[in-house]
Amino acid sequence: MPDQRPPERQPAHVRQRRPGRRRWGRWAAGTLSFAVLATSCSGWAVLNGIGSSLDRVDAIGGGPDRPADDGATTFLVVGTDEREGIPESTLKDVLHAGGESCHCTDTMMIVQLSAHRGRATVVSVPRDSYVDIPAHQDLATGKQVDASKGKINAAYGMGGAPLAVRTVEQNTGLRIDHYVEVNFLAFVSTVDALGGVEVCTTKPLKDDYSGLDLPAGTSRLDGAGALRYVRARHVDGSSDLGRMHRQQKFLAQLLRRATTGGTLLDPAKLTGVLDTVLRSVKVDKGLGNAELLEFAGRLKDLSAANADFVTVPLAEVDHQVAGWGSTVLWDEKGATALFEAVRAGRPLTGAGAAATAAAAVSPSGSPVAGTIPPSEVRVQVLNGAGIQGLGFRVDAELRKAGFATTGVPSNAPGGAVATTRTVIRYDPRWDESVKTLAASLPDAELEAVPGLGATFQVVAGSEYRPPAGVAAVAAASVSPGATASASASAVAVAGAESGSEISCPG
Repeated sequence: MPDQRPPERQPAHVRQRRPGRRRWGRWAAGTLSFAVLATSCSGWAVLNGIGSSLDRVDAIGGGPDRPADDGATTFLVVGTDEREGIPESTLKDVLHAGGESCHCTDTMMIVQLSAHRGRATVVSVPRDSYVDIPAHQDLATGKQVDASKGKINAAYGMGGAPLAVRTVEQNTGLRIDHYVEVNFLAFVSTVDALGGVEVCTTKPLKDDYSGLDLPAGTSRLDGAGALRYVRARHVDGSSDLGRMHRQQKFLAQLLRRATTGGTLLDPAKLTGVLDTVLRSVKVDKGLGNAELLEFAGRLKDLSAANADFVTVPLAEVDHQVAGWGSTVLWDEKGATALFEAVRAGRPLTGAGAAATAAAAVSPSGSPVAGTIPPSEVRVQVLNGAGIQGLGFRVDAELRKAGFATTGVPSNAPGGAVATTRTVIRYDPRWDESVKTLAASLPDAELEAVPGLGATFQVVAGSEYRPPAGVAAVAAASVSPGATASASASAVAVAGAESGSEISCPG
């Protein structure tokens, strides 16, 4: 398969053109520059030279209604759906893309660098999120438009980058300090400059629309192959949610590659990579040379292990709205808890989050079974019954029971063969954690899968029953004197994963 071959150098017409934007999640090239900068302070001199040539847009506005400064540095990274200037042959044959532009943001990520340095949080925002859109001046007509509700990806088309930023700020309560809009061809050439990036999957991934065709296991992708991987939306029933999770996995793996690859310690190669990325992005006017230099300094200690990835918790994935069609609704309590945790700079995974959760547990408090609280048990839900919406329902119910679900369920492999009994697949090395999960799903069958890792799989069958004693499970993990804020912290980390958890083994 083409995605398994060593990275190939792209034709000159692909490498040298500076076309418009195309849907796929251009966030990757923008955040790739974060990873590259983190590898070496020698990048500072390079940034100082390139910063003056960056394409800039007036994206960050003022006003008393903006969220307060939380001390962190927060970026809004978007990928737009423009493709002006890209040859049709390149779109079709090289990038497996086509169709008409919608002049909207196809992918949106919030990337926060902790005020305490050395940590990053990446929040994926579903493009069809049904949210409040502030009053604005319409780009096409110049007329003033009242505040309304609509899909978050439409804000860019209505009022450009400034409205996209304001919409995110209003709905998340997070202050956006900088804006990054990236050219997707820069992603292709940058991945090639890194010598390709490895991705891994437990099952084959095939999407005729994007051209993705990966076998199970680990594959090294060149730029074009990586593009197919991050654009794929028809791999399974998870659609855009599954695509966002793959984008997070790719970014974690790319960050790992950039921070451990010796090639980036070569000043000449580092200069080439930075030049490729930074000359192909649009940034806000406030991101000057001084900010870029400070940015590089804050990133030098960043690695995949201390980067957290999460998707905004969802309550409904097919909410029909007249004039908008299918939209997704956020889980209000879950989203509020998540953004409060991000704003406070709390870790969402790892030892930091575990310590936060432990503060809410009394010495005598213990889970229903085993010694591991549900908040520390990571779960991936697979729909094994073929019942539409079952995966999302199970994911939501397990999350309410306190388990750290991924938030992006998918269909179980096996084609048309539907299962009846629910199965919990687990790695025997996590035999204590599986007791907690099994206590919540007493009707489920246990299946030991050596090498599966720290994330359990719940394959929901047609006879699936909701978690037993949801309130008891939650109460058993928290002491009678635990505070409401501690409980909110446990909810906030549900579904979050660290970069090391979603990177390939080894």
